[in-house]
Amino acid sequence: MAIRIFHKDLPDVKIPMIAQDARLVVWLGAGSHTANMNYVDMQPGERNVPHAHNGSEDTIFILDGSGTVEDLTNDLTYEVRAGQVVHVPEGIVHAVRADKGTRLESVGGPAPADEEMLKKMGIEIRR
Repeated sequence: MAIRIFHKDLPDVKIPMIAQDARLVVWLGAGSHTANMNYVDMQPGERNVPHAHNGSEDTIFILDGSGTVEDLTNDLTYEVRAGQVVHVPEGIVHAVRADKGTRLESVGGPAPADEEMLKKMGIEIRR
């Protein structure tokens, strides 16, 4: 297998539980076996569905904007802004919010991929 280049606009596989504009970029369906990278452009006021990744750690790099990340397992809330990285350990129930009056643009995702969550969202995994 050779190096591949991806763009956030292709393939256009949406993840509506994360945000209106959340897309799978590098993932199982694109031929990745262990890496996973999503692109998310969360608009002001959006909050994703609280969730946990069993068997995966979630890492999110904030590209632009600011917001908060909720650790619902431990009843903690963290403010985040561009340039920061959020690391969510396996099994922690969490949610991201664009609640600071700006969009919250990020890349990242669970690694290894959360196949169970993809299946629950009805996303077909083609390898």
